[in-house]
Amino acid sequence: MSTSPSSSTAPGAGRTDGASVRIGVLVPLTRPGWAEAGRHLLAGLELAVREVNDADGIGGRPLELVVRDTAADPQRAAAAVDELAGLGVAALAGEYHSVVARAAAARADALGLPFLCSSAVLDALTDEPTDQVARLAPAQSHGWRIYADFLLAAGHRRVAVATQPSVYWASGIRILRDHLAPRGGTVTELDMSALAPEAVCDALVDQRATALLLLVGHPEPAVPVVRSVRRDERLGEILIGAPAGQPELPEWATLLGADGAGIPFLRYLPEHFGPLGARVAKVLREQLDQEPSFVAFEGYDTVTVLADVLRTHGTDRAGTAAAWPRVAVDGTRGPIRFSRTPGISVWQWAWPPVQVADRDPAAVDRFRIRHVG
Repeated sequence: MSTSPSSSTAPGAGRTDGASVRIGVLVPLTRPGWAEAGRHLLAGLELAVREVNDADGIGGRPLELVVRDTAADPQRAAAAVDELAGLGVAALAGEYHSVVARAAAARADALGLPFLCSSAVLDALTDEPTDQVARLAPAQSHGWRIYADFLLAAGHRRVAVATQPSVYWASGIRILRDHLAPRGGTVTELDMSALAPEAVCDALVDQRATALLLLVGHPEPAVPVVRSVRRDERLGEILIGAPAGQPELPEWATLLGADGAGIPFLRYLPEHFGPLGARVAKVLREQLDQEPSFVAFEGYDTVTVLADVLRTHGTDRAGTAAAWPRVAVDGTRGPIRFSRTPGISVWQWAWPPVQVADRDPAAVDRFRIRHVG
């Protein structure tokens, strides 16, 4: 099985010497993975590596990324973990898709390879508690409860979800239902494997839903569903939401234009950046030639944490895994510490900032903060 494309980062300003310290990286760079998210994640990882190497690397040794494209395929990711472990990487980083990260985490745990998961949010990242895996992104149960609070505050208690079969989507539905039901809310599932976008509109009218959440893939079928709902005069007042974050990245606005505005989603950014976050945002904006998403900051913070651990505790894998509870690093979005969190099987940053945002209908390239968790 091919794991191309692969790449390694250059050692920056060249003030390092000796053999490189290698970090294996998993990112979705091709379809059916969300390649745009993968590109942002990799941009953040690579920027941080350049800065680490400009500052003498890891004890004078350059830090190097060995990148493998997962294409949103769990089996491909697990095979890549085996390959990267065999190549002698000190640690594993990255991944955006939760189901893929879960497969990678299971394999990394079995191999004793430390894995700092950048973006995936599925609560059960591993079946059993592990010391090998840590995570920067908030657990799904934390973020999606904040999203449910936003819905309630906005008066939405009759919620429909357009969904596809997936452990991730099923987990999201359960979180929403458990949080809304005690507060008088209902969650009705619309199976997109059986419904055309036009039939979704009829179902929303029949159920008198006030909100439709897109728990489906992007761009298909999310984009056709949005277009159908926006064009249905019966649904002019319905809220469309996308808690998984599809509207965050520029492709959403490119495909949908004004139809993609006013669709609230979860993003993991502070209301205001500090000096580090503002500086990194500026560089990432120039590097990407577009506004960096929260995924890019997750990538940057991943390398920031790993570089600190490798400098402080050495490059031995067992030492890295043992260091998670001692991490104390200033990231782009606040101080990063890992702890054991009830219901979460990995070392968890509890919590990065969480906000509900959308694209401004008055200017689709501008974001509005609708709710802060």
